Amino acid sequence: MKIDGLRYPLIIAHRGYSARYPENTLIAFEKALESGVQMIELDVTLTRDRKIVVIHDETLYRTTSGRGKVADYTLTELKMLDAGGWFSDRFSGEAIPVLTEVLTLAGGRATVNIEIKPEAYDPRHPKDAIERQIWRMLHHRHLLTDVLVSSFEAEILAELARMTPKPNLAFLTKGRTDTGVFDTCRKIDAFSWNAHYRDLNRTRVENAHDLGLKVFAYTVNAPDDILALIDMGVDGIYTDDPTAVDMDLRCGRRVS
Repeated sequence: MKIDGLRYPLIIAHRGYSARYPENTLIAFEKALESGVQMIELDVTLTRDRKIVVIHDETLYRTTSGRGKVADYTLTELKMLDAGGWFSDRFSGEAIPVLTEVLTLAGGRATVNIEIKPEAYDPRHPKDAIERQIWRMLHHRHLLTDVLVSSFEAEILAELARMTPKPNLAFLTKGRTDTGVFDTCRKIDAFSWNAHYRDLNRTRVENAHDLGLKVFAYTVNAPDDILALIDMGVDGIYTDDPTAVDMDLRCGRRVS
């Protein structure tokens, strides 16, 4: 789905349909796509052999059967781990995906938001740096203008901003001042500011809009919070349960 054709406010499936399926797995993304969301969000980092895998944590403990750091394992070794059994026995055998698998699965059904984890940052920016690999992958697939690439690491985004054509970029923040946020967004010509929902208010959202930025709030699951954010004008909501959020927005109801 092309990013310039999105309808706002967006419901963004955080790590896929992570309320009901193991996060950052192909089944979680497939079920999010089936729910009709316009954007799915995922996290990427590098393996020991410099391959791009989809996983949130720097370590394997929480969401796989493995131990230690992701970066200490090769892709082949990581593919042998169970990334679904921690969530439910029903999902035992789900594997850690690589980014290309998710891009293929999405296949124009939804925009993909690729969050590059800070631990993958290499200040030397080698030829196989994660941002360079992602740029080449998106360029090869003609997706540079159809995806959103985000990170808390501003230098990763700055490096991507120097590439031509430049992908759509989003600066991720938590607890940052407006000056620092907006200076970085200007520097990288950001598409959006992706902020922790507790850091937002109507004034901050309006200031971002004045700069031409979309504002996406993460990660929001309580109906009252969702409706309050929509009221203040945010352009998108990251949520673990996209079906429930869609129902709340359609009904416009508040739950005590």
